[in-house]
Amino acid sequence: MELKSKLYLIDEQGDKFMGIGVLWLLEEIARQSSLRKAALVLGISYSKAYGMIENLEKGLDMKMLERKRGGSSREGATLTKAAERFIAVYRTFHLEAKERLVEPYERFVEAMKSVAEEDDECKEL
Repeated sequence: MELKSKLYLIDEQGDKFMGIGVLWLLEEIARQSSLRKAALVLGISYSKAYGMIENLEKGLDMKMLERKRGGSSREGATLTKAAERFIAVYRTFHLEAKERLVEPYERFVEAMKSVAEEDDECKEL
């Protein structure tokens, strides 16, 4: 048995706007300097990626991308300074939150062992 958890930030309506997928998207945008290319690398549609960034910007009430328009390719995006700082803060939060689940999970596993030992019905499986 293993523990798997997912963390999300939600808005006042209960809608998710930040999770590990959005973090991966931001990090890929930083590498690719393009929302379109980042979406392609991650295997998601441009419209989905665009929506993820739009939801994040609304949820945090801050601009996350500097979009470049014009030129022959007509594409390009870089992270704002706020987005770069947000990635670092969120990554730290995410890792710390997951680490804090280890101890309660270990207590749960131990408690379940005693439950199984006390219950003869469990031994029939």
